[in-house]
Amino acid sequence: MSRSKALQSYILVRLLLAPLMLLTIATIVFLLLRATPGDPADAILGTRAPEAAKEALRSQLGLTNPLWQQYFDYLRDLLSFDLGSSLTSRGLSVWSVIKEYFPATVELSFCSMLVAVIVGVLVGMISASSSNKFLDAGGRLFGIVTYSLPLFWVGMVLQLIFAVNLGWFPLGTRFPISAPTPPHVTGLYLIDSLLAGDLGMLLNTIHYLALPSITLGLLLSGIFERIVRVNLKQTLQADYVEAARARGIPERTILVSHAMKNALIPVITVLGLTFAALLGGAVLTEVTFSWPGLGNRLYEAISLRDYPTVQGVMVFFGIIVVIASIAIDIINAYIDPRIRY
Repeated sequence: MSRSKALQSYILVRLLLAPLMLLTIATIVFLLLRATPGDPADAILGTRAPEAAKEALRSQLGLTNPLWQQYFDYLRDLLSFDLGSSLTSRGLSVWSVIKEYFPATVELSFCSMLVAVIVGVLVGMISASSSNKFLDAGGRLFGIVTYSLPLFWVGMVLQLIFAVNLGWFPLGTRFPISAPTPPHVTGLYLIDSLLAGDLGMLLNTIHYLALPSITLGLLLSGIFERIVRVNLKQTLQADYVEAARARGIPERTILVSHAMKNALIPVITVLGLTFAALLGGAVLTEVTFSWPGLGNRLYEAISLRDYPTVQGVMVFFGIIVVIASIAIDIINAYIDPRIRY
């Protein structure tokens, strides 16, 4: 079988398996929510509400039905792309909640990934090119520390230093409360500020976005540093690199123009694997920084036992991860001719 046909077969199999993966995610979320302690009626009406009112609400939400019936009703709604209505957002549909809060998460995730890739690749490149030296040890330490530190703790420390003590960055929101937000076009303030041609709005957006995205990006950068360092060190010992040195090509040219191209191929794969971690990190970052994104809204929904919102957001995140994983595999296969399926 030719490589192109093998790749097509692989993509077809992945696409066919995607619904099964989403079904697994939806089932696990459904069962975990029902297994956790707490009653949505108590969360919505309060613990002092009359029992009759609570029972009426449970019946209205379908929580008095047998578990198997709740599950199949849930799957039926999913097949019709109906994620239900939020219990804690005045009857808004879950799709409306996602549409309202997801742009803030996209903006935070994109900027964090940009920071993670730039910092991780640069530190990994410096570390690999200074093998067994002080910079190499520093790079390895950077990778270990950033990979292991808890995000919520680092976020609180950085807020205390740079927001509370130094006053360099704001806290708890996405844009100044006293200023008008950018005209809504995409929901992404960076893009909407550019489309409006307002430099002040753009600077405000960057100012409020900087600290949370730098925090999440730095803690994810350790993954890229370790991958780049290991692969670049191996690449620098390859025969074609030695041949380039023998021809008198400067070491910097060899590093940037020859070795880095091959060393960065695994980074593309890691991007897909990091995407799920990025969404999870975005949830912690949004809660820590009170960032008004979908991750923060998910945390509130879990706290209030808002079953439809939690289920809908988790399935939505699952769809994103599955699509990103397939896309990264396809891109990686076309970039690296050594890959076979």
